[in-house]
Amino acid sequence: MHFTRRLFLTAMPLGMAALLLVPSAPSRSDNSRPNVIMMVIDDAALTDLGIYGGEAKTPHIDQLARQGTLFTQYRTSPLCAPSRAMLLTGLDNHLTGIATIPEVLTQSQAGHKGYSMHLEPGVETLAQILGRDGYQTFMTGKWHLGHGGKNLPVHHGFERSFALDASGADNWSKRSYIPYYETAPWYDGDMPADLPEEFYSSAFIVDQMLDYIGEREKTKPFFAFLGFQAVHIPVQAPAELIAPYRDIYAKGWDDIAAKRFENAQSLGLMPANVAPPAPNSQRQAWSDLSAEDQELYAARMAVNAAMLEAMDIHIGRLLAYLEEHGLRENTIFVVTSDNGPEPSNPLDDNRMRAWMWLEGYEAGLDDLGGPNNYGFIGRDWASSTGGGHLYKFTAAEGGLRVPLIISGANVPANNRVPATSWVYDVAPTLLDLLGLHDQADIMTGRSLMPVIRGVQTSVYGDEEPIGIEVSGNSALFKGDYKLVRNMPPHGDGQWRLYNLSLDPGETTDIRTIEIEKFEELSQDYVAYEARLGVQPMPANYNAIAEISRNTTLKRFGVSQPVLYAFIFGFFSVLGLAVWLAVRAFKRRRLENLTNH
Repeated sequence: MHFTRRLFLTAMPLGMAALLLVPSAPSRSDNSRPNVIMMVIDDAALTDLGIYGGEAKTPHIDQLARQGTLFTQYRTSPLCAPSRAMLLTGLDNHLTGIATIPEVLTQSQAGHKGYSMHLEPGVETLAQILGRDGYQTFMTGKWHLGHGGKNLPVHHGFERSFALDASGADNWSKRSYIPYYETAPWYDGDMPADLPEEFYSSAFIVDQMLDYIGEREKTKPFFAFLGFQAVHIPVQAPAELIAPYRDIYAKGWDDIAAKRFENAQSLGLMPANVAPPAPNSQRQAWSDLSAEDQELYAARMAVNAAMLEAMDIHIGRLLAYLEEHGLRENTIFVVTSDNGPEPSNPLDDNRMRAWMWLEGYEAGLDDLGGPNNYGFIGRDWASSTGGGHLYKFTAAEGGLRVPLIISGANVPANNRVPATSWVYDVAPTLLDLLGLHDQADIMTGRSLMPVIRGVQTSVYGDEEPIGIEVSGNSALFKGDYKLVRNMPPHGDGQWRLYNLSLDPGETTDIRTIEIEKFEELSQDYVAYEARLGVQPMPANYNAIAEISRNTTLKRFGVSQPVLYAFIFGFFSVLGLAVWLAVRAFKRRRLENLTNH
């Protein structure tokens, strides 16, 4: 990567020289203010990173954690776009316009305030706030906060951006990963863009950001947002990084689940003397798999670890550049994940299998992690990664509880924070660090600096209810208690109550034991929905069915019933034509036999 260098020459008129003798307040354009770099991992579990007890080699992220503050009770939302909206605005997702993701938005919710699927008027990002304060603002990688036009990063405060305007994409080329998207919609600014011939997502996202930082105006601080594709499906990584992990996962998910839980306890992520997270009821026993399937599933998890390592290697290049140019010491870093691990298995859906075949994707051991290999870890691995019960798409602990590291300028080193914290707390925390307190007053979240500095032990009081909702996957936290509902196909839509201090793995539903507490939190959740304008979920809602319907709408421009009616009509006519042809053939044959 060649980085352009810009010579910046300054001159001071002689008539202003006398002002240097007069004491004055620091200029808000002073480049002594810290830079801010926010890095978002896609679909990483709480215990995926090395510093959180995972198998993946992530030395550069681990170093940031040791040099800063690591959070052990940080939570986000069940899905990527709502989490990213909250991360960048400090607002509850329903206040941003991105209550859920367009792929699973229901017809009954579409058009309501909070459900526009883009950042709505009046909603400001950190880039807009910091830009007004003299910061240069850059973004590379996954965006997914509104499609095209005025919804792209350059219209929400980012001066320069190279953004993927989708929920995911291939990591080796400009290629879609699901039928919902015709291609991978990358944008340079607000113009559709192609990718370089030699492309790997983590490398490119860092390369592009290094270009922006290298070409910046040197007298101003900068805010940089990097949205990595690791480890969103398709899980892909360079072959040389995959091989060392193959043996690590050869004993299967039961073994890894036990080891990760033990690591989580030793690291203080889980209390001693509590039960491990409740396993997914559908999780297979590793010993029940054939030897061939065991090899395949172990290999897929190896790719997942290698993809995290690949991302960390490129983060290392970014850190080395900052060090070389004297920028690292005066930079604040945020590293987090948008939600828990991805459970989807594309091979479970015949329509997805057909699409993969048409696209030339394979899902076996051939070309493992390569350009034509569609990698995924699936439900069984996703439910075995030690962060809690279940995974992405759900409001269970495995879907919400993820890593958060805040490091760098003015952040205490070798620090751990066990206080419950939320995704919308990150923005006001950064503004607090930068001295922009007034902007944080209108945010849902609160600054985490009091708990980071040890002035407070908690961010929220034991009697304060904290709600979260994405497509009916809902939770209400209050003190040690959690009320939760997970929607089909990953849950049954029933409310349950847990005491997380005694049961962080959500193993024992106590709603029929602590009836008054269940009713109390239920009422708190109803109040949360009313306050935020949460729209009700349709009866018999199922996320997979919604994705299918919305894919049909997007790709064919018609509703699913209309498409099915068309298909039925087409095959009915075709069947009638075949029947008439066969009948005519039989009649002619009979006539020929009669004539003979």
